[in-house]
Amino acid sequence: MASLLELIIYIGTFGLAATGTLLAVGAFQRRVRLYTRLEPENAASGVDRSDKLIVSRVVKNPILAWIRAATIEKSGEEKGLRRKLALAGFDNPAAPVWYVVARMSAATIPALAFVSMQASSAQPMTGPFAVLAPAILTLVGFIAPQAVIDNLANSRREKLLQQFPDALDLLVICIEAGVGLESAIVRISQDTLTSHPEIARELIRLSQEVSAGRSRDEALHAMGVRTDVEIIRAFAAVVAQSDSLGVSIGQTLRTFAVEMRETRFLSAEEKAMRIPVLMTIPLVACILPVVMTSLLLPAIIDVIRTIGPALSNR
Repeated sequence: MASLLELIIYIGTFGLAATGTLLAVGAFQRRVRLYTRLEPENAASGVDRSDKLIVSRVVKNPILAWIRAATIEKSGEEKGLRRKLALAGFDNPAAPVWYVVARMSAATIPALAFVSMQASSAQPMTGPFAVLAPAILTLVGFIAPQAVIDNLANSRREKLLQQFPDALDLLVICIEAGVGLESAIVRISQDTLTSHPEIARELIRLSQEVSAGRSRDEALHAMGVRTDVEIIRAFAAVVAQSDSLGVSIGQTLRTFAVEMRETRFLSAEEKAMRIPVLMTIPLVACILPVVMTSLLLPAIIDVIRTIGPALSNR
């Protein structure tokens, strides 16, 4: 029992340390990206910051480069893994390699710690648990990083889905006031950087790509693919179609914003209609047995008091 408690303590400590490290690294990367992108305050104050629009995919660390060549590059999984990590918000060139390192560490360290504890313990565990525990720890450690990345990707997609309608309303207001689309995107990205950071960063990257010489349609299409949000892809298609047909972009975006609001309202209404069905499960499992017990218990007690003496006299 003491060895099992020590194992739980070691695993919990390792998990907390790994989680804290990942959170700290993520916060540091977000801060670095924030200060290395276009910032109007720095431009106004004369601070010189070089914005690297073309990011090198070469991993300079020799150890990380060797791991990359031996794992994801050799198996051809780097492109898909890089896209998956980008959807979760990790667009650093070395992110796939660090993901592989984290996954290997999570799969091996807990199992090795358990085996070393078994070897050094005066009374090691025996039985099926001693054999299955390392395999279970390895399996959990191998699956956990992928589950965390999928959760982060879904969370980021949900944030973009919630923040984009507000940014679109501001975009419509700026365009109807006479501001060009590119200038409106830059202005909105500056104003929403604190309140809507996820969509603001995507708009900043969009404006940077257009400034670097990429066509607006290609940059919008790339943003839709990068975010993997259906509304943003529809927005890119609407803007491209307006440019090709020569339609007023302000009126088009106004209509698109109204339709998007109606879609969100219908989605919220659909979720609200699901509440009675979802409440049936806890109602039947938790509340209904208590109600039935409280109603039938007096009758059951009366039956026992009446029939019990008669049965004992016989």
